[in-house]
Amino acid sequence: MSRTLPPLNSLKAFEAAAECASFTLAAQRLCVTQSAVSRQVKLLEEQLGVALFQRGSGQLRLTDAGRRLQPVLRQSFDRIAWTVRGLQEPDAVPHLRLNAPPTFANRWLIPRLGRLKSLHPDLELTLTTRADDDLTGDENLDAVIRFGTGEWSDAEVVHLMQESHIAVCAPKLRGSRRRDALDLNHQVLLHVLWGEDRFHTWDHWLSAAGIEGVKTSGGIAFDLLELAIHAAVNAVGVTIADRHMVARELDRGELVSWLDVEVTGHRSYWLATRPHQVESANLKLFRQWLAQEIEDPPVVL
Repeated sequence: MSRTLPPLNSLKAFEAAAECASFTLAAQRLCVTQSAVSRQVKLLEEQLGVALFQRGSGQLRLTDAGRRLQPVLRQSFDRIAWTVRGLQEPDAVPHLRLNAPPTFANRWLIPRLGRLKSLHPDLELTLTTRADDDLTGDENLDAVIRFGTGEWSDAEVVHLMQESHIAVCAPKLRGSRRRDALDLNHQVLLHVLWGEDRFHTWDHWLSAAGIEGVKTSGGIAFDLLELAIHAAVNAVGVTIADRHMVARELDRGELVSWLDVEVTGHRSYWLATRPHQVESANLKLFRQWLAQEIEDPPVVL
């Protein structure tokens, strides 16, 4: 396949300038002069026939064309860098053993593992979904993903993403009724058990939505969010779910929001390791990949 691409130096200069929002800082990162970065970006704009930056006011701002190009270049350069590292240090990408919550593993992590393997084909990954991970006692585990407040005495943690609650149901339960015609007292409420905190998630969402008079007791309770989501898809009732975990069903139209109300939850997903654990090359690689997937997922062209 024949490729017609702009010069690599121009692409690198633009990507650095876009990341830094400054020609000066980009020059420092690339170890070149500020004028060299500016000149390379100008050449790129001339070749593409579009402006990539709005200049002035002391700070660079991306145009629509610049915002379209930046994530593609960042992901491409990251992929090149990771692949080169794998070639240079083949022993730095051995076996990685990870435990994660079942719903997170099934709904968020597994659909993305193909991209991880395409970047690092030599990485061997073992993924378990034990409810109670033994991070300090199981030497076979390299890291775990946990859901909670982040306050664990047996681990050092890195924040991954905050839960964001929405109420969802099958389309036929909501229908085309206006907001003022929707009544949750006529629906089965689906709960997810969290210790003694059975009804708090519903109470939190109802308060944010400004809805009063809903009886949250009763309904059906599950020990896994996966089961509550499955019940909602099958029109059993309405559940509160983390938007990250139901993105696929929302895109497919299998679930719809009961109301346009989204509430930040009290818990998050965390990457946890043993205190003072020396980070291996493969664990660092996985952590960087996780951050990339969360903060800047690949663009589908």
